[in-house]
Amino acid sequence: MSSAEPTEAEPTEAGATEQTGPAVRESGRGPRPAAPVPSPLPGLAESARRLADATTTSTALVTDALARIEATQPTLNAFRHLRAEAALAEAAEADRRLAAGERLPLLGVPVAVKDDTDVAGLPTHFGCDGERPPAGSDSEAVRRLRAAGAVVVGKTNSCELGQWPFTEGTAFGATRNPWNTAHTPGGSSGGSAAAVAAGLVPAALGSDGAGSVRIPAAWTHLVGIKPQRGRISVHPHSDSFQGLTVNGPLARTVADAALLLDAVAGAHPEDFHRPPAVRAADAARRDPGRLRIALAWRPPLTLTGAGPDPEVRRAVTALADTLARLGHHVEEARPRYGLIGLAFVPRATAGIAEFAARHPEPALLDPRTRSALRTGTRLGGRVVRAARAREVRQHRRIGALFDTSGFDVLLTPTTAAPPPRIGRFDDLSAWRTDVAMAAACPYAWPWNVLGWPGVNVPAAFTRSGLPVGAQLLGPSRSEERLIALAAQLEDDRRWFEHRPPV
Repeated sequence: MSSAEPTEAEPTEAGATEQTGPAVRESGRGPRPAAPVPSPLPGLAESARRLADATTTSTALVTDALARIEATQPTLNAFRHLRAEAALAEAAEADRRLAAGERLPLLGVPVAVKDDTDVAGLPTHFGCDGERPPAGSDSEAVRRLRAAGAVVVGKTNSCELGQWPFTEGTAFGATRNPWNTAHTPGGSSGGSAAAVAAGLVPAALGSDGAGSVRIPAAWTHLVGIKPQRGRISVHPHSDSFQGLTVNGPLARTVADAALLLDAVAGAHPEDFHRPPAVRAADAARRDPGRLRIALAWRPPLTLTGAGPDPEVRRAVTALADTLARLGHHVEEARPRYGLIGLAFVPRATAGIAEFAARHPEPALLDPRTRSALRTGTRLGGRVVRAARAREVRQHRRIGALFDTSGFDVLLTPTTAAPPPRIGRFDDLSAWRTDVAMAAACPYAWPWNVLGWPGVNVPAAFTRSGLPVGAQLLGPSRSEERLIALAAQLEDDRRWFEHRPPV
């Protein structure tokens, strides 16, 4: 499937409000002087190809990535930490290895990871304020990135403990959407999404505990893959957020997302979940065949009465029409979600409580985090165990859409609304934040309860130029089918040709 580079930009709303974010930090160094913005970096597969063909060098790519990150930091504020000197040294070593004939899938390619992921020598703040000691070793996902040859240039911003679909906080300011800096790129992997959408890096890792890869992918016009639970290790955590959270790639094309997924997939010896291997990059080149696709508009019960914004509905309807034109059978259907929220809330809040309890200065946490900590503490233990025990029944009930009704894929909006404005959630209580969040993003989180894979694909732009997305959801271990279908859509709709304004 195509992974061509873009040739034109999508017109967007120009009247964005900008706000200067804090200087990106590198251990032991102050901020660097502002620099002109270089051109966006090529995609992941294209960068790897140019390196293998010796038409560029890792040093050049990493230098451009670092310059672009620092030049855009005052407006986008995508990064929490850079490792500039270490990354340039690793790039020089990658160039020596390439010149000697060594080949690895990502040898010399710059990438970024979210700041919930341990990178040796950098603190893991996970969106929180306060000081943290540097991580003593890489997480398993970063270890695998390095084994594939990638150069990690830095860590991207996340909201506090990954709780919200926006990337804002007192610790680092607001991360902004490259399509319109008055709006959020989403969350909690908003820094990774903003970095990829703006061409600061070819691709990045995020994490998804309730849509935190898929939501920012939808709101920044990216492909975001939430893989099967256990596909990418979350070690040093054995079962992150009570099994809700997985790591996943964000990229501008399906081929790039699949390449990153292949590079980091695999278990640590201590991991609980070990699904059999997939070949994502091969799937991105494969015809998906004729599929039966269920289109669902009604989200699970959230007590908000939320439904899709008319512009979101228009975009997802057009995507469904494309799927039908490509030969698939598309039919409206209704998954039997039941009261799945009763399983989600204890697991999510208990996960927040587990992370928050490790913070050395709890008074620095957002009041909403402290509220979630109290809730998670009350709902821990027996309630969480009961919630997790329901998962088998939830698999059967919701899985009937695939097993009994015979559908291959479920298509839904990724979010009910376009990206909100920066500050939309400021000064809200914990309860009002949860209600507003559930109204804007009611579609993604059930698949975290199930542990099954999903892929966000770009759907369209609103009339004001804001991106919205759709998610392709499948049963257990169906990544290859979803990736093949997403790649077929990409060949037809060619969303990678549209980039935010430089």
